Amino acid sequence: MVPLLETLLVAASILSLGVSLWILREPLLAFDIPPAMRHPRRFWILHCLMQLTFTWGYILEKLGICSMPRFVRFLQDRLTIKNNREVVVTDLRFGTIPVRLFQPKAVSSSLRRGILFYHGGGSLLGSLDSYHNVCSFLARETDSVLLSVGYRKAPEHHYPVAVTDCINASIHFLKTLEAYGVDPSRVVACGESFGGGAVALITQILVGRTDLPQIRAQVLIYPVMQAINLQLPSFQQNQNVPFLSLQFMMTCVCSYLAIDLSWKDAMMKGACIPRDFWKKHRKWLSSDNLPKRFRSKDQPPETLAPFNEDAYLETKQMLDVDNAPLIAEDKIIAQLPEAFLVSCEVDMVRDDSLLYKKRLEDQGVRVTWYHVEDGFHGCLFLFDNMFLSFPCSLNIVNAVVNYIKGL
Repeated sequence: MVPLLETLLVAASILSLGVSLWILREPLLAFDIPPAMRHPRRFWILHCLMQLTFTWGYILEKLGICSMPRFVRFLQDRLTIKNNREVVVTDLRFGTIPVRLFQPKAVSSSLRRGILFYHGGGSLLGSLDSYHNVCSFLARETDSVLLSVGYRKAPEHHYPVAVTDCINASIHFLKTLEAYGVDPSRVVACGESFGGGAVALITQILVGRTDLPQIRAQVLIYPVMQAINLQLPSFQQNQNVPFLSLQFMMTCVCSYLAIDLSWKDAMMKGACIPRDFWKKHRKWLSSDNLPKRFRSKDQPPETLAPFNEDAYLETKQMLDVDNAPLIAEDKIIAQLPEAFLVSCEVDMVRDDSLLYKKRLEDQGVRVTWYHVEDGFHGCLFLFDNMFLSFPCSLNIVNAVVNYIKGL
């Protein structure tokens, strides 16, 4: 029995080593680190770890053990949660929605600011635990009561579950601010990546609600604002850059919207976009609206592939404003609260932030823009994570803190 067990352990070790080396062959031979990236060696290590994690997740998924996202979330939640003695943390449930409340321990003589926080992860990854440290830091440094929303995720839950969870949790919080010692006139909505898109959508939905306190400001950290025009310069320039590659983004989008991945090419080429839809929304989606410095002379012009009605019918949910808050009507945009927009140079969805910035400014909404030249998509997740942290992570968090404190 013992020799058999030893043999199995050796075989498993050899298999693990072999698979790991096979996974790493691409980054070892072909991985190109963007010139703007600081700490390239650390970034390379991060990329390799991601490749290993995702591939082992797919292997486990093929074996029927667990889904790839569930495996990755399991590993993400193993990251160290730091106990902040200055912040009281309470896990709650708003109905079926898990939330985590962060409250400064010090007694306040007045009502505090409130922050609604929606984490990133492309609707597949991320959790209350994996964003615990950044939420605790924000609550302490801004002296705010912060509510982090643990919305349900794909592939177990598809559109519109995640956004519906965020909306319902937000409404419940806004209706019960007094119980948490929050000033109704000082509530900020803050989110990263998918959560940044949720901020945009939720502030749009809540505009004009007279039965609820109005959101004071929106903080959008490299938000995902649409998956319609996938030919923007940032998509072309950064499609092979970790944390968010084009392949992974399409996996997230298709999983969340319950679209078969076989339609990926049609989506990327615009074959699923009706011509009348593009004619109406091109003014908001086109790279013509980007500042010149973000438009490459070598960038091929945006051209839609011939319209494919089958592709449209299978993917039309991506054209809904719920999944593309960038295309909300002007009358909605004009009523939105002021915004703090973070964009990263090394980010495939960089141009989403720039296009939304223009939309807000065109309608008279005040925008504070913070562009991170050495930043990359997902860097906030790495905040305060020891050797995996990057300077851009801390810079973004500090910029957000300073903005919120200045409101």
